[in-house]
Formats: sequence, C-alpha cells, structure tokens
Amino acid sequence: MSSTMRDHEPAIRRFFEAYQARMNDALKAPPRVDIPGALAAFAKYFVGSDPRRVSDGRNGWLLRFMIPRGYAFYRKIGTERMEVRALKVTPLDDFHAMAKTSWWSSYRKKSGERVEIEFDNIYLLRIPDGHAPEIFAYVTGDEQQVLKDHGLV
Repeated sequence: MSSTMRDHEPAIRRFFEAYQARMNDALKAPPRVDIPGALAAFAKYFVGSDPRRVSDGRNGWLLRFMIPRGYAFYRKIGTERMEVRALKVTPLDDFHAMAKTSWWSSYRKKSGERVEIEFDNIYLLRIPDGHAPEIFAYVTGDEQQVLKDHGLV
C-alpha cells in the first residue's frame, strides 16, 4: 500500500464484525433479522461465484425477500453460530479492497451431534467516500457440497 492510499482496514474490520453479529442474531431463537443492515452490506448490483456457477444479484425487493429465507435455511439445518476467525484485507485502490475471511461455523444436527466447519470466502468491497463498505462481489467454495458431506442437508 502506498503512503497515499487510504487505509480502509479498520472500517472493513467493523463491517465484518457487524456482518457476523447480524448473522448470529438471525440464528438465535427467536431470530432477530436486521434486513436493512443486511441490505446495506451489498452494493446496488453484485456478483457471486462458486465452483458451480457465477450469479448476479440486485439489491432490491427480491434480496429483501430472500434474506429472511436464507437465515431460516441456516436455522433449519442446525446452524448455531458463525465467526470470522481471520480477516486479511488487501487494498486495491482508494475506493476498493479485497477481504479474505476465514469463517468457523457450528451446527447441531437433529440427532444432537455437533458439527464444526471452517471455510474461506473472498469479498470485493467498494468503500465510497463517507460511507460504509459494501460488497460488490464474492467468491465462495461449494457450500452445498460441504453441508452434504457433513450430513446437514
């Protein structure tokens, strides 16, 4: 990072602390789902990629509808907690950064057995002047296969 490039790492760390807190609040019983906070985490348009496909999304009514459904899915499969255990921020320029997150997640199967899974995600963030970071792209592993491999879906 050049000496003139802005240091967005503190804001990005706060962003992921809030992201994690929203996820865990939504996993509680009863769930506390912060739809405005979840929507604010994403840019107006964003793209996601995993080993199966590349998809695009728009931050609007459909995302607003899907957020509580996504959290309900995680509760249904027994997700109890998700934590960012490591975060590496790579500045790209004064307004963009890449964040590699190492997540730890805890599940309880219907049988009562506990399962822990670790995974990495990569996020591309835009940091507009005077505003919080927002995700405009993310890269994940094959989450559905990992959940199947652990008997969660």
